[in-house]
Amino acid sequence: MAIDLPVAMISATVQIEQPQPDKGNVRIVGTGFLVSAPRPDGSPRTVLVTAGHVFDDMPGATAYIGYRFKGEDGAWKFSSQPLPIRDGANLLWLRNPSQDIAVMSIQAPPEFAKAAIPLGWLADETSFEPGGIEPGDEMFVLGFPQGYAANPSGFPILRAAHISSYPVVAGDSYPIFMLDMRVFEGNSGGPVFLASTLERRPGAPLAGAGAPYVTGVLTQAAQKIDAAFVIESPIVRRTIALLDQPAGPQLALPAGNATPPLLSRPQP
Repeated sequence: MAIDLPVAMISATVQIEQPQPDKGNVRIVGTGFLVSAPRPDGSPRTVLVTAGHVFDDMPGATAYIGYRFKGEDGAWKFSSQPLPIRDGANLLWLRNPSQDIAVMSIQAPPEFAKAAIPLGWLADETSFEPGGIEPGDEMFVLGFPQGYAANPSGFPILRAAHISSYPVVAGDSYPIFMLDMRVFEGNSGGPVFLASTLERRPGAPLAGAGAPYVTGVLTQAAQKIDAAFVIESPIVRRTIALLDQPAGPQLALPAGNATPPLLSRPQP
């Protein structure tokens, strides 16, 4: 059965925010998306993925995650629910030791646990091999730029761009690629995914698979040239895998070592 990837990704994408009451009518806003990543024993687990600096920027113990629920009349309603991110000095999320990616296991409402995308949708290293993901490929990006949603129900805004950097390969040498689009504060942590499958490209390692592919997480902007930086999805996979290490969230970096918070500063 064909997958409507944009709708599936919209369903899995959420707004993350934290009001700053001591600064007046100000809130810190970012974007995240949910991934179904079972534990090693096979038990189900829902993981929230975002940019590391989204949580770094939030000084309080509780953030808020924006869920959407469909009523019996077919109308969608927005519900902002508390998300504990700190317990005293302990961080409740895990930050990648070298990249601006954060993940945390959450208890999502059943509707959203069901909407979480499969871990297998995150492109792996083979997806970035020659003939796979390449410069010029069209990507979709979801987020909440400047804290805006698509409507009062809290759905993210979908935009399109093209990969504008070379080479596009998975690995420590080139863990980031660029998109030719202007992005704003609030876009941080948004998923980036192929606008179509790789079936169109002869010789692609994934040709014929017809599977959807999330290629990365948007983290930073190059404002002067209207471009965006995307951390590749294999790094997201590795970060999720760290949740199963004994050290758990204690692997998180201190906020002082974080990537500069270019996309999730306080919103008016």
